[in-house]
Amino acid sequence: MSKTAIELKPIAGFCVKTSSLQPAVYTRKPAPSPKGQNVLEPSSGPIVIPVGFKVFVNIAWDANVPPPPPGSEEVIQRAMKGEDVDENNPDGWYIPVIVSDGREDKDKAGKPSLVFDCIYNKSVKSRTLTDPEFKLFIIELALQRLEAQTSFVLSRQIGTPNIASKGKLAPRTVFIPSFLAPAAAGQPLPSSSTKTATTKPLIQEVTSANISASTSTSTTKPKGILKATSSPAPNLPPVPKSQQRSRPTWTWSKEDSKLKIVITVPSLPRHLIEQATLDIEPRRFMVAIPDCPVLDVNLALSDAEIVATAPTKTSASLHEETASEPNNTLTLKRQRDLDVDGATSEWRVADGTLVITA
Repeated sequence: MSKTAIELKPIAGFCVKTSSLQPAVYTRKPAPSPKGQNVLEPSSGPIVIPVGFKVFVNIAWDANVPPPPPGSEEVIQRAMKGEDVDENNPDGWYIPVIVSDGREDKDKAGKPSLVFDCIYNKSVKSRTLTDPEFKLFIIELALQRLEAQTSFVLSRQIGTPNIASKGKLAPRTVFIPSFLAPAAAGQPLPSSSTKTATTKPLIQEVTSANISASTSTSTTKPKGILKATSSPAPNLPPVPKSQQRSRPTWTWSKEDSKLKIVITVPSLPRHLIEQATLDIEPRRFMVAIPDCPVLDVNLALSDAEIVATAPTKTSASLHEETASEPNNTLTLKRQRDLDVDGATSEWRVADGTLVITA
């Protein structure tokens, strides 16, 4: 794929603070030497990222970043909700974003942290200032692209420090796909009415020595911050809270090629087990038991929605380590789809568990 170099002098917008939810190792890319050979700077070795490691994301603007294509308010709202947006959708709408490599810094307490720059076209700024949902959308997009670039799993419990940026935003040269270059030079990207069957896919990974860029869509459904659920949870007659059992808890693990989900419902009478229903979809499972709150785990939701809707008193574990429900759901979300056709389930009454393999 041919690439075109563009010069950026990003202007700071605002800063977002998050943290890692899983251990990771971050390896920075080598910086180019003057002769074009890749060399590593002295401090550019792998960085061990523990759980809770601080990550700062600078949201910035530059006129040379390709702008979003023209789109009606309807298609923009669909993109924000993650509805019907893929590379084959003629009405698809997306926002190009350039994501830098991470650089080391320290947080307010003097502890190590990483800083990334996510740079959008300056035309995105005005709506960000007036539309809170749109601002959340570009934050979510930035976090998703950062996760894709680094393999981090980042918390959606974010903070917004009272600074325009963490550290200084330096000028840089980046490479973008050549088909996006006219937009970077001020000409609009193709609209939905001008796209053809030979149009380039909406997601393109573009890299220089220290920069990668991509648009907001992928070959799978995008994870828009306001994505709608796929189907309603089972509708059972309401039970007074005083008579309800506690919500089932659950864990997951891998067993060979299968995903194993263990749902715990202590002291469940046999007559309620006989009335329980289980629904499994590729990206969702639901367990409805009389006198219990419905357990509805929707892996198709955005990370932000999973965090926002997680119950506060549900515990779970992953590989024998204690984890909260948001983290449990987020880690399962990053696995393959559930095998609906090959799924099996078994009630283990003595243990008070429902075991699902899929």
